[in-house]
Amino acid sequence: MGLKRYKPTSPGRRFMSVSAFDDITKHEPERRLLVSLPNRAGRNVSGRITVRHRGGGHRRLYRVIDFRRDKGGVPGRVVAIEYDPNRSARIALVSDRDGDTRYILAPDGVGVGASIQAGEGSEIRPGHAMPIARIPLGTTIHNIELSLGRGGQLVRSAGLGAQLLAKDGPLAQVKMPSGEVRRVDVRCQATIGQVGNADHSNQNWGKAGKARWRGFRPSVRGMTMNPFDHPHGGGEGRSGAGGHPQTPWGKPALGHRTRHNKSTDKMIVRRRRK
Repeated sequence: MGLKRYKPTSPGRRFMSVSAFDDITKHEPERRLLVSLPNRAGRNVSGRITVRHRGGGHRRLYRVIDFRRDKGGVPGRVVAIEYDPNRSARIALVSDRDGDTRYILAPDGVGVGASIQAGEGSEIRPGHAMPIARIPLGTTIHNIELSLGRGGQLVRSAGLGAQLLAKDGPLAQVKMPSGEVRRVDVRCQATIGQVGNADHSNQNWGKAGKARWRGFRPSVRGMTMNPFDHPHGGGEGRSGAGGHPQTPWGKPALGHRTRHNKSTDKMIVRRRRK
C-alpha cells in the first residue's frame, strides 16, 4: 500500500495524491454479493432533504459485507483483496470450506491465501473474529459489536484500531481511536487487528471535481448570505457572524454538544473531549 503523486501538469494535479492500489488483486466484484444502491441525495423516505450538500456522484453498487462474522468453526481462505467504493477500507473475498463466499473488511497484514476463522476456538491472529471475552487485554481490535448478534458497528474505517483495556465481569473497556473509553458486553464479537489501507487519510483530492465524483455538493458560507437566509448574513462588506456561530436554523454550532442518548451514557467511561 502507498500513495501515488502526480506531476503538476495542472493546478488540480499539483497537490493531488491517490492510492497506488498495489494491494488490489481482483478488479471485478463478486456478482452474487452486489446489491443496487439508490442515490437518495440526502433525502429521507419522505423526500425531504435531511443532509445538505449531497447529490450527484458516480453510480455505485453496494458490496454485501459480513459484519456479523457468525459462521463459527468454519475456516476460510482469503481469495482476493478488492476495492470498495462505499467505504475507505479494502474488502477481502473469503472462500469458506463449505463452499460459501463472503466479503469481510480487510485487516492490515492479511493478504491472499491467509486463513480466516471466527468463533470462540479461533487463534489470536489478524482477521480472526471471536467474543471479546476470549481476546487478551491490550489486543488491537476492530469491527466491534455494540449489540449482541447485530454485527460490527464500531471501528470500521481505513487504518483504525481500538485497544482492549480491561474486563470487569460482563463488561469490557475498549479505548476507541478517538480516545473515548467505552464499555462493551464481553459476549459481543470483535475482529483481531487493525483495518487496512492506513494511507487513506494521507490522500489529497487536489481539486473540487473529486468531491463531486463522491457525491458532495458545494456549500455556501453563511456570512455571504442575506440575513433572511442565515443568522450570519448581512452587514456591510465582509463582516463576522456578530455573535455565537449558529446553524441556518439558529441552533448553536461549532462545539455545541448534540448527544442526547441518556440510555447509553453509562457505557462511556471517558469522553473523547475533556
